[in-house]
Amino acid sequence: MNKNEIKALISLLEDPDHNIYFQVKNKLIDLGTQVIPDLEDAWEMNFDSLMQSRTEQIIHKIELNFSLSELNDWLKSPEKDLLKAWLILSQYQYPDLDTKTIELQIEQLIKEIWIELNNNLTSLEKIKLINHILFEVHGYKGNVRNFYAPQNSYINDVLNNKKGSPLSLSLLYLIIAQKCELPIRGVNLPKHFIIAYINEELYAGDPIRFYINPFSQGTILSRQDLERFLEKEKLELKTIFFSPCSNKIIIKRLLANLLQSYSKHGNKEKSEEIQGFIKLFKSK
Repeated sequence: MNKNEIKALISLLEDPDHNIYFQVKNKLIDLGTQVIPDLEDAWEMNFDSLMQSRTEQIIHKIELNFSLSELNDWLKSPEKDLLKAWLILSQYQYPDLDTKTIELQIEQLIKEIWIELNNNLTSLEKIKLINHILFEVHGYKGNVRNFYAPQNSYINDVLNNKKGSPLSLSLLYLIIAQKCELPIRGVNLPKHFIIAYINEELYAGDPIRFYINPFSQGTILSRQDLERFLEKEKLELKTIFFSPCSNKIIIKRLLANLLQSYSKHGNKEKSEEIQGFIKLFKSK
């Protein structure tokens, strides 16, 4: 469909006939992201509130469908890169997000850590270095005051506010540590996501050297600390709670956190949209 045909189609959004509107709406949604610039131009040039409202709804639906498609492709990919998935979900909330700027911010953090890393450092010393750069130099910390804010789950908000949830701070830590070639993995601990330093030289026994809690400034934890936490929460000591988890599980938990956040804030529309993302995981 050429530019003139798209503009002619958009002009029909003002039609009072609901049947015509729904046909035009569905056609525009099917055309996808290519029509967004024309829809935005139409919104700016038209001061009719109904036309603007309809245009906004269509743009949002197109962007939602695009994010769903991107995450679906991510689930099919063998790499399942954490940063890519986090950017996809953050663009769902912030469609105009400049991903290059985000990547540069991450690269800068990696560079600051990489310069100081060397093979003479022990695993604990390497973690202390990351903790120093992230939590002391840059001031990242857990958002205790507004724990259930949806903003805690979006990468741009975490980077700009220097605050996050246990999962988002762990995600940031994971992305940086893995880019620095450190054996760090996520651990899907109930009620409080953490990360672990893997003992790559161990061929039998516990593969975890120690655990790290980014929400608490990178505090080092032992298995016994985790056991005490689970006992306090009256949870069963399942092996899965102490073991490394996949990137797919991490992103699914990020979505579960968002669903909880929007539900607590009474945002039914956002809750339903997040459930649509979660459903993608059931077929994979």
